[in-house]
Amino acid sequence: MSAELAFNRSVDVDYGVAEEVAPQVRRIVANNPSPYTFLGTNTYLVGRGRVAVIDPGPACKQHLAAIVDATRGERVTHILITHSHRDHCDGARDLQALVGGEILSFGPTGTERGAGAPGLGEAFVDPSFRPDRTLQDGDVVKAGGVALDVLHTPGHAPDHLCFALVGQRTVFTGDHVMGWNTTVIAPPEGSMAKFLASLEKLLPRHDKVFLPAHGGRVQTPQRVVKAYIMHRQWREQTILTCLEDGVSTIPRIVAKIYGDLDADLKAAAALSVLAHLEYMISRGLVRETGPRDRDAQPEAGTEAGLASVYSVSPGASSQAS
Repeated sequence: MSAELAFNRSVDVDYGVAEEVAPQVRRIVANNPSPYTFLGTNTYLVGRGRVAVIDPGPACKQHLAAIVDATRGERVTHILITHSHRDHCDGARDLQALVGGEILSFGPTGTERGAGAPGLGEAFVDPSFRPDRTLQDGDVVKAGGVALDVLHTPGHAPDHLCFALVGQRTVFTGDHVMGWNTTVIAPPEGSMAKFLASLEKLLPRHDKVFLPAHGGRVQTPQRVVKAYIMHRQWREQTILTCLEDGVSTIPRIVAKIYGDLDADLKAAAALSVLAHLEYMISRGLVRETGPRDRDAQPEAGTEAGLASVYSVSPGASSQAS
């Protein structure tokens, strides 16, 4: 399998319309497109009569009104949050005020949140978000007349949860696995080690479909998870090769392997490289040698580690696994 992922970006969206995308599952897409959210945030309505809402999305009056309209005559029992990024959770309290329902999420992590890139700080993460009740890995939520297994899948965010619809082989994957793009891993919010471990957690399952928080459904879950893992392994090898060739700072690595990107995406790419380097340092493959690189470009960020000099550790090479 190639390390290059085959993305599906051919998705038609009718904003504000509840579309049935799986048995007992309807999707409403919020009109908040961006480089990070694709066409917008997918809000899922699970069950009939008694409904669970997964990821109410941004605090957008039109989107919340669409959820209210779609659930008219039904009872919203729970509002589930995959993670506390604003495009997923900002509408939770406003929706609760309109339709009721208990808000459930992983809750506070006690870790540093946000990342040093445009659009990835507190404007992106809500570090003050608090649910009515917290969830842990292995919990089962009986919501909306259905049962959902709770899977803690940190990596993209430390509080990230996936929800598996019991008996349906369907998993709501949030931003953990998507079909339209790779997942942003931006330290300190993101951790490459935890992300890869969370991907491995999905491999033994026998799921039939993933329903992500952005973009269309993933029809071949295990194949896509394996491709995600292979892509990250391939990216690690390219970074090691850069270091062996003397390309030893994050801005220069980004320029070498990502080509031309706009400033916002270049900053996110720099943080992704940092996540890989942190993971490789933890395994003894790479070391941060310093001093800071004075030629680091501002758009690549100035957070800790982003302007440092890195090298391959003695005995390691681009052939390391």
